[in-house]
Amino acid sequence: MAGNEQRSVVVVMNGVTGRMGYRQHLVRSILAIRDQGGLRLADGTVVWPEPVLVGRDENKLAAIAKDHGLDRWTTDLDEALAMPGAEIYFDAQVTSRRAECVRKAVAAGLHVYTEKPIAETTEEALDLGRTARDAGVKVGVVQDKLFLPGLLKLKRLVDGGFFGRILSVRGEFGYWVFEGDWQEAQRPSWNYRAEDGGGIIVDMFCHWRYVLEDIIAPVRSVQALAATHIPRRIDERGAEYAATADDAAYGIFELDGGVVAQINSSWTTRVFRDELVEFQVDGTEGSAVAGLRRCRVQHRSATPKPVWNPDLPATEEFRRQWQEVPDNGEFDNGFKAQWEIFLRHVVCDEPFPWDFLAGARGVQLAELGLESAREGRRIAVPRLRL
Repeated sequence: MAGNEQRSVVVVMNGVTGRMGYRQHLVRSILAIRDQGGLRLADGTVVWPEPVLVGRDENKLAAIAKDHGLDRWTTDLDEALAMPGAEIYFDAQVTSRRAECVRKAVAAGLHVYTEKPIAETTEEALDLGRTARDAGVKVGVVQDKLFLPGLLKLKRLVDGGFFGRILSVRGEFGYWVFEGDWQEAQRPSWNYRAEDGGGIIVDMFCHWRYVLEDIIAPVRSVQALAATHIPRRIDERGAEYAATADDAAYGIFELDGGVVAQINSSWTTRVFRDELVEFQVDGTEGSAVAGLRRCRVQHRSATPKPVWNPDLPATEEFRRQWQEVPDNGEFDNGFKAQWEIFLRHVVCDEPFPWDFLAGARGVQLAELGLESAREGRRIAVPRLRL
């Protein structure tokens, strides 16, 4: 490509009327890239994403398009995929609708970038991967947690050998999602209906798979306990419904090298920690606690020597004994950062490691987590291949 040229990329965006599709992917990613003047490549070429909005609600689509000065939207996915120059298909719909639409996009010859989970079953996810591979299109799955400032700092520590031999990981994620009676719920009602693809294991174990694998080590087994702590909730229309999906999950994961990870995920917990998600990693040479933005460490040489004595009040301020890890750089929105990598993947053929096989591994861990919860046993995690 010649320098200073503009390279338009038409992106068909399905599911932009939903919270995640609208806020993170349209506004904070695609439109943010346009607001910064496009994505400039090394040779000076500017990649200019051209969104085509797709959804089921005509009124919502029209309103979004008007608010952001966009002129291309439709409720007909086939029409969008057939638009001249359509190059990338993005999917942020409910999981139950994803596989069918991804297949349509692949058949139309579009590259595909999608939210997770990429399918409802591992086999379906693998089949999507094979279909895309055979069609010769490029694919990617959103792995947004890897781009959080706190976890980027944590990975920097791991890569630098700070921990010595890593022993364990402890994760806490969640917050109280209101039932919808006296306060409106912060999450859509389908999240709590198993028949609609809801449940916190399906939602979060996909995340935990790539966080553990990309930062710590591959997952070798899972043991999970699932719970539906709030059995009835109120939906968006004010009607009471039965919550058939798990709203909390307590998981233990065995990783390569004997590392043990314990992660609690809950929409029925009140937050008493600094951030909505935190991971503590303990190693022979040091420990770290990483959240969305912050990361703090305690090296072996600076570790205090607490003594258990329940008869006396604690005199040490344990949180003050940890050191803040500096930013040492600027952190962009994680969704936008990954979008830019995928655009480079499509336009310049630069590497993009989070393909449909990576997405299938996330679906697999969720499936095995549900199976473990049903059967009350630890389950080995087989290696997947397309």
